[in-house]
Amino acid sequence: MELQKRKATRLKGYNYSTPGAYFITLCVKDRKPLLSEIIVGTGVLDCPQNILTPYGEIANRHLVNMSNFYENIKIDKFVVMPNHIHILIRILDQSNRNGPSGTPVPTNSLIAQFVSTFKRFCNKEYGKNIWQARSNDHIIRGEKDYKKIWEYIDTNVLRWEKDCFYNEY
Repeated sequence: MELQKRKATRLKGYNYSTPGAYFITLCVKDRKPLLSEIIVGTGVLDCPQNILTPYGEIANRHLVNMSNFYENIKIDKFVVMPNHIHILIRILDQSNRNGPSGTPVPTNSLIAQFVSTFKRFCNKEYGKNIWQARSNDHIIRGEKDYKKIWEYIDTNVLRWEKDCFYNEY
């Protein structure tokens, strides 16, 4: 039996420890809505509400605290959706690349290390792994791209039923 070849998700030859902005998406396995529930209002002006589940609250707390472990990474914006999380982060510099244990982070893996650490912290509290094996990332290429992603994250809850990750369970 031949194994299916995985498509490379990283930009070939790019150093993912380079200072700059990145857009990361983390999905729950099988896109199960474990992190939150979006309640759509019944009135004309009612905006949808994103109510975090206990899993979502744990993920939210760890995202807020990730800067305690990675002083050279700043989370500018994030949203915890029912079955995925969008994160807009910036790598500030490369002068101090230490991971959560204080050991140096190898070159070209700061984004992967960040994602791995976040998932590990969450899974420890969950008592199981809920995450899809891979994450999706996008290298932000300029201010226009940054603003577009900022708005996308800001309005993700409003567009939930039209989102590519939407599915009804």
